[in-house]
Amino acid sequence: MTLDTLNTLPKSEALEQFAICCGASKWVEEITAFRPFQHKNELFDLTEKIWFSLNSEDWLEAFSHHPKIGDIDLLRKKFQKTKSWSEKEQSGIQEAGENILKDLAESNRLYEEKFGYIFIVCATGKSAEEMLALLKVRLENDPEAELLIAAKEQNKITQLRLDNLLSL
Repeated sequence: MTLDTLNTLPKSEALEQFAICCGASKWVEEITAFRPFQHKNELFDLTEKIWFSLNSEDWLEAFSHHPKIGDIDLLRKKFQKTKSWSEKEQSGIQEAGENILKDLAESNRLYEEKFGYIFIVCATGKSAEEMLALLKVRLENDPEAELLIAAKEQNKITQLRLDNLLSL
């Protein structure tokens, strides 16, 4: 899809395309309202500016639109609209051994128990071992610091997904 195509989509279709990139409804509404974009850099700059102007509830809403790292079954069932992108983003999981997958599942459980939301990481290009190591390090964070780290990771994911959208 080109930027011109994105700019001229009916609002309902634009909302749907942006929602695939980020699950925060307020972000989706705001970025859609800024159309038309003059160039790709304007879109990416506004994406980040809007994202970091949102509150923690909006961030948590976006986080809820992701499968847990390593949960391929949930990915297939619940996240149909983002399935192909999520599978590509989490491709490092495909090569993981059973012990790593079990450790990821347990660490994910501990993370969600501690912070109240799933572990958010921009998984593109990371192996299962790298994501597990990041998860374990981030389990040591205090809730406020961790929320900001997760928000920054979500911003990276959104930027990658927008770039993918404009490459279709």
